[in-house]
Amino acid sequence: GESAGITSLLERGMRAFAIKVDVASGVSGFLRPGNTVDIYWSGQVRGDRTNREVTKMIESGVKIIAIDQSANVDAAEAKIARTVTVAVRPKQVARLEQAQSSGRLSLSLVGNNDDTISEQIEIDQNSLLGIIEAPEPEKTVEKEECTIRTRKGGEVVEIPIPCTN
Repeated sequence: GESAGITSLLERGMRAFAIKVDVASGVSGFLRPGNTVDIYWSGQVRGDRTNREVTKMIESGVKIIAIDQSANVDAAEAKIARTVTVAVRPKQVARLEQAQSSGRLSLSLVGNNDDTISEQIEIDQNSLLGIIEAPEPEKTVEKEECTIRTRKGGEVVEIPIPCTN
């Protein structure tokens, strides 16, 4: 009458993948085996000339099969997890591993009756806050130098004097 383990929770073609979480990225302990989550990646994307911080949804509608080492669906109290195990396809395993090693993963809990299909979501600081331009540096006014030129024979003598403009 007991569960045959986590492998009995995996459907054909699916793999178990553990995601490191903390109190914030793991939805404050409200996750339970059997819940569905969207997975977001946050990190730096290197461009030609700049690096930019980006958050992007990389997987949608992923089923949780275990929290830490427990696959107990009936757990009553909220528990701050360190790992969440999800059921994903092999290609998703590679995507999630790459994402986990190159940035930060966060989970977003999907409601029980929510059957909407999420669109591609990507937010960077410019789209979040609008384009923020650096203030223009103050222009430095070059001080004009006034001189008096005096010719003494074949020699020209320049004497600097204060300008009166």
